[in-house]
Amino acid sequence: MSKNFTLIGIAGYIAIRHVKAIRDTGNDLVAALDRFDSVGFVDAFFPDADFFVEFERFDRHIAKLNRTGRQIDFVSICSPNYLHDSHIRFALRSGADAICEKPLVLNPWNIDALKDYQEETGKKIYNILQLRHHPSIIELKNKIDNGPADKIYDIDLSYITSRGKWYHYSWKGDEHKSGGVATNIGVHFFDMLTWIFGEVKENKVHLLKKDKSAGFLQLEKARVRWFLSIDFNDVPAAIREKGQRTYRSITVDREEIEFSGGFTDLHTISYQEILAGKGFDVECARSSIQTVYDIRNAAISTPKEDYHPFIKNT
Repeated sequence: MSKNFTLIGIAGYIAIRHVKAIRDTGNDLVAALDRFDSVGFVDAFFPDADFFVEFERFDRHIAKLNRTGRQIDFVSICSPNYLHDSHIRFALRSGADAICEKPLVLNPWNIDALKDYQEETGKKIYNILQLRHHPSIIELKNKIDNGPADKIYDIDLSYITSRGKWYHYSWKGDEHKSGGVATNIGVHFFDMLTWIFGEVKENKVHLLKKDKSAGFLQLEKARVRWFLSIDFNDVPAAIREKGQRTYRSITVDREEIEFSGGFTDLHTISYQEILAGKGFDVECARSSIQTVYDIRNAAISTPKEDYHPFIKNT
């Protein structure tokens, strides 16, 4: 039997992947909310979905659906990062389970509050951690799990995804709303690394700016030099000359992990797992949320032998 979904933040960049996942898993999007109304893409998926630009009317509509026998089963949340915990609470109050984009919340203590709310309502909260479903990442995890138990791996994480001036004028450019670059574009990488290589033992930050950050993580099984940026000038020259604006690289003991492709259906896989009762719960998000919180609030360390080589160019 198909499930009834609503979606908050449907005008956002990532929302279309959720809408597609709802359709591809055979379910129905019955209502959506966003303060912006450029959501015409929905016609290709759910033309009969109700749409609201005011939360109050959306709230009233959801309550009406629940009263009249069209119970909302899931609320998918693609809103700005700082609103996630509020919208999760709305979902649970409405008698629905929540499916939330990363980062689940901005602060570690928000996780504890949501766990309490989950227990009070009896509903569940799921976090989209799609890299855990990527075939190359799963292969790497299996390799590490089956490798020497005492081996410490050397990892370089480099992710540059160029953004224009608009970024700094949007909520994404406001650290209080997005959590800053390390949170907004890096949290899923930190989740993936701790999922594979264990918990953070040491967290040093060498660079922390509005458009880039870098540092070093000592994990249980890895030493990680990381660099994250939205500055086009940080893209390696050879890549820029090809007209590309994004550079993504993860090396493990100097061996490149190829995962540039395979992203198309990861949200659909995430939804399939959630619908089967095997989604990633609140506690799965804790390690990465703690990591990015610590990065945001860290004192800057002087780079030594553990600094990412891209820092030289900044």
